[in-house]
Amino acid sequence: MTSLGLVALGGAAGASLRFLVGQAVVFPMGTVAVNIAGSLAIGALWVLLEGRASQLAPLLITGLLGGFTTFSAFSLDALRLVEAGRAGAALAYVAGSVIFSIAACAAGLWIARSLA
Repeated sequence: MTSLGLVALGGAAGASLRFLVGQAVVFPMGTVAVNIAGSLAIGALWVLLEGRASQLAPLLITGLLGGFTTFSAFSLDALRLVEAGRAGAALAYVAGSVIFSIAACAAGLWIARSLA
């Protein structure tokens, strides 16, 4: 199977799992649980798969965990910047991502409500 196929397969499974958690856990704690579990899993998988030529990374990291929560990739990126000695860049990445993502969401809400 191609990498794209593996990502698609994993993404479908991850999104389905996220949906099930959201149904089982009261809002917004389902999102919190998914973000924490996904971040734990991506940290462990990154170490276990690092340096190995494997089709498991597209399936599990990009696909499954990407479909489950993109917060896990965000967390890993921030920590990789810190580990690379780029704490300032990590802080800017985290703050910018959160602030601009919330602002973009607010803009999207405003635009859609204005057009409705």
